[in-house]
Amino acid sequence: MLFTETFSAFYTRVKNSLDDGTFAKLTLAKTIGNTDLMNIYVRPIIDENTLKLELKFKFQQEELFEIHTIESAFPRLLEFINNPFLSAILFTTEFDLTYKLNKKRAVSVIEQFPSFTHASPVILDYFESKNS
Repeated sequence: MLFTETFSAFYTRVKNSLDDGTFAKLTLAKTIGNTDLMNIYVRPIIDENTLKLELKFKFQQEELFEIHTIESAFPRLLEFINNPFLSAILFTTEFDLTYKLNKKRAVSVIEQFPSFTHASPVILDYFESKNS
């Protein structure tokens, strides 16, 4: 089963939080069974004066890193929704947004109060450098 449409709507909220400077972090978690890949952590980085995303793949024995444009990160992350991850959590300074699959693979998106009071330092620095 593909989750392109529902995850695309969720990822639009990720892009909006990057655009408006409220992004804190994004995590894919809650695996199906005991997998070698435990989490994917997404954080913003500046690469050649461009805002990009670093994907940190946390395995049981190692960590791997990939750098993507904001657009190219979407299909890469989509590969892991439902295989092996059942949730993605976007943390912003305005809200926390949880994309969750239940046992029947029905999607729910839940918005809650924010866990973070400050955006990612990279985002803050990026906006400060753009405005100066």
